[in-house]
Amino acid sequence: MASKGLLITPDICIGCRACQVACKEWNQLPASKTKNNGTHENPPDLDANNFNRIRFMEHADQKGVKWLFVSHRCMHCGEPACVQICPVGALIKDKDTGIVYYDKNKCIACHACKSACPFDIPRYDQGGKGKIAKCHLCIDRVRAGLTPACAKTCPTGAIRYGDRDALLKEAKAKKYKIYGETELGGLGVIFALTDSPKIYKLAESPKISESVAFWGSVLRTLVGRGDSTASTFVRYLAHKSTEK
Repeated sequence: MASKGLLITPDICIGCRACQVACKEWNQLPASKTKNNGTHENPPDLDANNFNRIRFMEHADQKGVKWLFVSHRCMHCGEPACVQICPVGALIKDKDTGIVYYDKNKCIACHACKSACPFDIPRYDQGGKGKIAKCHLCIDRVRAGLTPACAKTCPTGAIRYGDRDALLKEAKAKKYKIYGETELGGLGVIFALTDSPKIYKLAESPKISESVAFWGSVLRTLVGRGDSTASTFVRYLAHKSTEK
């Protein structure tokens, strides 16, 4: 099976947020309480009940002011820092599709993945459990031969799913500027842009800290000891030693 991915084209997104609704419906995610922050953008950030959101942004230049609508979610990195640092194998990169998914039953809520992620993506369950929650690119649908819910419902084709190489070829043929082709080993979520990544609030030259592999090894060693003291120390190190 060829590596799969999403092609996001912000300039043809109409900000309808059907992708957000479809994601919540398929994953049976409850509503999150929010408040009016003076913008139509809602929710204000990703959280345990929102794996995908559309950012609403204004951009002013010499040509005037325009609205930009940009999907914000896990990037499904080719070389995922979260997988490298997770001490218990709760985060997994699927060998067939390239999708980065997780096993919540294995997660020990150390939060090391959030500290390591160059895109600051992982979020966590509330209520004291603190276990990982993020976009898993509907891997359950993909394995059944279906399209991820967000891409299935997008009315304009601003979110498209398919073989990653084919999506890249298509975007290049249309003369878009590509974000995600080579970053971090090649992202599973690639963007077709008409301006610089900075305009779309996409991290420029994202990098994985050199300490990620080291601390991943240290954390796995500590967890392997299997005692409560080691578990507590793992949580402490996850928050302190991998801080950006």
